[in-house]
Amino acid sequence: MSSSNKKIFAAKLSITTALSLSVLKFIVGFMTGSMAVLSSAIDSMLDILMSGVNFLAIRHAEQPADDGHAYGHGKFETMAALIQSLVIGGSGVWILIESIRRILTGSAPGEIGNGVIVLAISVVVSWLISRYLVKVANETDSSALRADSLHFAMDVYTNLALTAGLVLMYFFHIPWLDALLSLLVGCFILNEAIKLARHAMNDVLDAQLPEPLRQQIERVIEEHGGHMYDCHNLRTRKSGSTKIIDFHLTVCKNLTVDESHQITEVLEHEIEEAISNSDITIHVEPCRKPECPDNPHICSSGAIRSVIDETE
Repeated sequence: MSSSNKKIFAAKLSITTALSLSVLKFIVGFMTGSMAVLSSAIDSMLDILMSGVNFLAIRHAEQPADDGHAYGHGKFETMAALIQSLVIGGSGVWILIESIRRILTGSAPGEIGNGVIVLAISVVVSWLISRYLVKVANETDSSALRADSLHFAMDVYTNLALTAGLVLMYFFHIPWLDALLSLLVGCFILNEAIKLARHAMNDVLDAQLPEPLRQQIERVIEEHGGHMYDCHNLRTRKSGSTKIIDFHLTVCKNLTVDESHQITEVLEHEIEEAISNSDITIHVEPCRKPECPDNPHICSSGAIRSVIDETE
């Protein structure tokens, strides 16, 4: 299955799972009157919305570059992640407000046995789908799927806490515990939304790739061989799953245009092998030294040709 098909299948599976859990939680939430179950149902409903946004974003992001979008459409995934952070943050604020209202009014849920069961089911299902989404996100480097997996991972932790709270309520008859746990869930959701928004804004503002990835690029360039003098002005950014890399490369001024081009082709190939989904631009500059350094390996067309042959 291709990278594009993997992402689309994972997005569809995410929508189906979120829809099933949301319907189940709403039914049980209204039956029991549990704020814990209802807040979890709202979270699942948001998962449906966000998974739908992800699906549309991935479909658009996978379209090839065109005349109007020379760098492709990868920013659709970034915008999807940003929208998700805003909606998730809004849901967290609503849960906080409603939980505080219930604490102040002393509202308490009715029968909670069914609530425990549905939350326990949600924990298992959310954990399974979260692991799958993380796996596909890592394979395809999809920011949208990574954000989606975060939703379900949050569901695992929050539903575990809510399940434990309902169990304690059942045995110890603490009516305000339901609203208190929902208050903590709201705080957790709001915190995760802020972190997701930060990550999305980094891509929107073309922030540099993470330092470990930049160091990996530099290592590949340094290990390339003796066919160049210097590499500088390394710039990186991300568009969806694509890592955009450009830098200046200084080569011997006695090389022909063809030989210089062959060096960049080999280097681009080596970086693409090390950094998946990369788009590389290399600006070649001639060495400005008045005399050619005593390094025949650099100026040897045979040496350049041998490296190209090894790569091919």
